[in-house]
Amino acid sequence: MSAQNTRLRYGTVAMSLHWLIALLVIGNIIGGITFSDFMSRDNPLFFPIIQIHKSIGLTVLVLSILRLVWRVMNPVPALPPMSDAMRLLARGTHWLFYFLIIAIPLAGWLMISASSASIPTTWFGLFQVPTLSALSDLPRPDRREWHETFETAHAIFAYGAAALLVLHVGAALYHQFSRRDDVLKRMWFGTKVQDTA
Repeated sequence: MSAQNTRLRYGTVAMSLHWLIALLVIGNIIGGITFSDFMSRDNPLFFPIIQIHKSIGLTVLVLSILRLVWRVMNPVPALPPMSDAMRLLARGTHWLFYFLIIAIPLAGWLMISASSASIPTTWFGLFQVPTLSALSDLPRPDRREWHETFETAHAIFAYGAAALLVLHVGAALYHQFSRRDDVLKRMWFGTKVQDTA
């Protein structure tokens, strides 16, 4: 199997980034909802879990930028025959995903940078991630306003990604079991894709 995309299917680089980012995003959405809704700040696990959440988010940010660059350099396989409306929905969903998988962690990083708590972020305990000084150097009242803005954006984007994920999985299953085309197989390792051209 080729590392690069071909006319028929995604290559191993695109597939690996797709599934790794998907697992990290799903895990972080579930984790974010869990600790924000069900865990008290008094819980001794609260801040270690937040550090893991932030580390995963920053990893998603880097991997998503790499994935976007890879996509620009490697044209994606053509969609199977479908209506113009479905084609527009498919392409729009993909580009909205690209926006969200970059915007969610970026909003989180901006939120952390504006936080008045000034708790350092360490990437899986290995090194400290710098805050963005344009926000962290602001006076505390100004930081609070920015923190709330980015916290709201982070949450809205995350819930939007969760909804889009349901649509994306539903579409993949629809293609696999109703249309019986190779859309899902193109993004799965070791599958054979038929050339219908």
